[in-house]
Amino acid sequence: MTKLSVNINKVATIRNARGGNTPDVTKFAIDCERFGADGITVHPRPDERHIRYSDVYSIKPIITTELNIEGNPKGISKSKPYSFIDLVKEIHPTQVTLVPDADGALTSNAGWDTIKHQSYLKEVVKEFKTSGIRVSIFVDAEPRMIENAATTGTDRVELYTESFARLYPIDPQQAIAPFVSAAQTARQCGLGLNAGHDLSLQNLQFFHQQIPFVDEVSIGHALISDALYLGIEQTIHRYVELLNR
Repeated sequence: MTKLSVNINKVATIRNARGGNTPDVTKFAIDCERFGADGITVHPRPDERHIRYSDVYSIKPIITTELNIEGNPKGISKSKPYSFIDLVKEIHPTQVTLVPDADGALTSNAGWDTIKHQSYLKEVVKEFKTSGIRVSIFVDAEPRMIENAATTGTDRVELYTESFARLYPIDPQQAIAPFVSAAQTARQCGLGLNAGHDLSLQNLQFFHQQIPFVDEVSIGHALISDALYLGIEQTIHRYVELLNR
C-alpha cells in the first residue's frame, strides 16, 4: 500500500509570518497522524524560513509513524551553526531524502545529477545507512539518473513530479509516460520508489493508478491548501482514499 507522508513546512510558514507558536507545528504533526497520515515530512532549509532545526527536535519524540527529513546534505543552519548531516544523524528519522536545493531556493526545482555527483552521494548515503537510516535520493524522471542512483547504495529514489503535475491537465498520458518508465527502471534496479512535488487531489489518483507500486508520496503545498477549504482531517481522509482505491 502506498503511504501518505504529509509535509508540514507550510504550517511553519504561517506560524513564522507572525511569530509565536500559532499554528502549533508539533500539534499539527500529531493531528495529521491521528487523521490517517502514514508519516510526517519536514524540510529544514538553512534560512529556516519555514521548518526550523529546533522544530525537528520537537517533532521527533512525538511521531508514532514515520519521520522523513528532506534537505541538502551540504546545508548549514544560519541561526545555529549545525549541519544537516549532524541534525539527521542525531534525530535518527525513519528516512532521509537527499535534495539538491540551493540556498534561497523558493522550492525544490530539480533532482540530483547522480552521474556528476556520484562519488559525493555514495559518501553521504554510506554515512546515513551506517547510522541505520533509510535513504532516498530526489531525482528527475530520467532512467539513467535512476540507474546511477542505484550505484550509490541508496534504498529508494523519489521522483520529482512537478512536470507531471504541470502537464497533467493538458495531456495525462503524455504527462505520466516518463514517470512510468522511470518507475519501472527503479524497480528493475531494486530500488524503493517515492514521489512528490505538486501532487494533489486532482492528479494523485491517476498517478497512483499508473504506478501502483509507489512506496510513498510526500505532499505538502497542495494538501495544506486544500485544508483551508476542507479542514485537515477531511483533507487527509480524501488523499488516503485516493491512494487506497
